[in-house]
Amino acid sequence: MSTPTITSLALLTPGNFADDDPYTGLEETLQLFEYGERLGYDGAWIRQRHLEHGVGSAAVFLAAAGQRTERIELGTAVIPIGYESPFRLAEDLALADVLSRGRLQVGFSTGMPHADLLGDLVYDGDWRGFDLSYGRIARLVDNLRGDCLGGPDTVIQSPGNVQRPRLQPHNPGLVERIWYGGGSLRSVRWAAEAGLNLLSGNIVSGEDTDDFTTAQLNLLSEYRRSLGDDRTAARVALGRVIVPFDNADATTRARYREYAASRHERTLKPQTVAALGGKRILFAPDVVGTAAQILEQLADDPVLAQVSELRLELPYEFHRKEYEQILHDVQHLIAPELGWRPASPAFQEAGR
Repeated sequence: MSTPTITSLALLTPGNFADDDPYTGLEETLQLFEYGERLGYDGAWIRQRHLEHGVGSAAVFLAAAGQRTERIELGTAVIPIGYESPFRLAEDLALADVLSRGRLQVGFSTGMPHADLLGDLVYDGDWRGFDLSYGRIARLVDNLRGDCLGGPDTVIQSPGNVQRPRLQPHNPGLVERIWYGGGSLRSVRWAAEAGLNLLSGNIVSGEDTDDFTTAQLNLLSEYRRSLGDDRTAARVALGRVIVPFDNADATTRARYREYAASRHERTLKPQTVAALGGKRILFAPDVVGTAAQILEQLADDPVLAQVSELRLELPYEFHRKEYEQILHDVQHLIAPELGWRPASPAFQEAGR
């Protein structure tokens, strides 16, 4: 079995906040991004969640994070495209990317969580007949390319300016930093054909197997096969929930164990998830324990051996100090044993 060799390490956080005090939670999440950068992490990603105690607009949050950090990549995993305007969201992302000096990594998914509650609030008319899937993501990517609108002689006038109309600000590099969260063979095939980078986490579709590892290996193989020879630079990032105990106190260790135990049953057999259209879903177990125990489990993970980018998926509803302890222990005790090295001071200076 191949030894994992990780060259890029990122964190992914849910961005929790209290119902009666959202500012404190969001501020602590921004501080977590800053902490990750100080530790040398290569990326910090935020989940986008609607109607929940989490970030409802990743573009807005990452614009703020871009002003609080200098070097670290800023990602969103993932934006459900069904609720978004392909042009207006492209404008927001382009603006946030320019403000961060080209550090955005933008992940998408199809689907509409809580569609029964939100669909009629987002759209006028019967949205159920709209294309809210891959085509909508393709339209957004086309908008980011910045082609001029109208005919060759079409111009618009604004105070003190006459110009060709196109999405502004225009940053052509952003289209190379678009990701798709693919959990099925069809979705990873489409992502490869569209030239998008691939995010693969701890949830996949059960297609022709009930084994999570087999299913995820099949996804990576299909994605790379579909890329062909002309897109060898595409990036693949693997997500894992990793919770080390080493510098946690006894109370926190018990909390970690309870969290993992509460989620373990779902990993024992395929689950049918109504919110995902009744698909058969497979879940990966969380990796919880001491650094030595975690490294033993990761060494036996054949999927990790197939990638060079690892996203540390932080658990939901934990506290800032717990998140910092997890990030610290992974950075000091686990990631170096996987071949990863933190960004050097010289690299940080170049990033400025």
